Amino acid sequence: MALTVKTASPARLIIYSAVGFLVGLFLFYAGFMWLKRKRLIEDIPTSKIRSIAMGLVEINGKAHPAKKEIMKSPLTGKECVYYRYMVEKYVQSGKHGHWSTVKTGNSTEPFFVQDETGKVMVDPQHAEVHVPMSYHSQSQWGKDPEPVVKRFLEKENIRFEGRLFGTNYTMRYREWVISPNTELYVMGTADDNPYVEEATAVEGAEDIIIKRGGEKIMMISNKKEKQILNTLKWKAILGIAGGALLSTVCLIFIIALLSR
Repeated sequence: MALTVKTASPARLIIYSAVGFLVGLFLFYAGFMWLKRKRLIEDIPTSKIRSIAMGLVEINGKAHPAKKEIMKSPLTGKECVYYRYMVEKYVQSGKHGHWSTVKTGNSTEPFFVQDETGKVMVDPQHAEVHVPMSYHSQSQWGKDPEPVVKRFLEKENIRFEGRLFGTNYTMRYREWVISPNTELYVMGTADDNPYVEEATAVEGAEDIIIKRGGEKIMMISNKKEKQILNTLKWKAILGIAGGALLSTVCLIFIIALLSR
């Protein structure tokens, strides 16, 4: 008995190649953006907090809460100066499935970053926050969410089990936090601090806040600057070279298919 192998139709192959071509273009463009970001970080000298000037700056220091009452993350109740969380449900559609976001959120409260020369307020709104995931768990058939997560779900009126037979959905719960005293790298725009009345600051940096400004960059990371630059270097190389290669191969493939 002869063995038959199904192959995709030429029209479908052209569509796949066109998608690959566009993905390659996107990676090529993203590679240059990562290269631009790398050069920008290299060009901005690291400032001591006491000598911060207005405009685009980068600093290093430890995170501290701006309020006496320390904030707690909503999903797990961890003490932090910043949090981000995500609750997702796995949705099955025919033979395929995907994770759908049920609820996500992050804190917007400013916090302090302090070095040996002083402290300055940091506004995390609209910032790129790169910190490792601090919590991950999953619930599914025969496995309930952990008690701390279940309390959060009840508070937010989020169901983790179906109405029929009470079978658990497949869900996952993730959280990222910046704990007090975490060493941070911050790059953003130093501007006038709206939380401090004019001429009442004891130190110069008290009347400054670092936030996303006209340069449209605000980065908070627990990595050292050298690590950030190395990551951006490889992302730029892979994006530019890989994107160009993918687009070229897909374009050649499209031309070959159309010329048949």
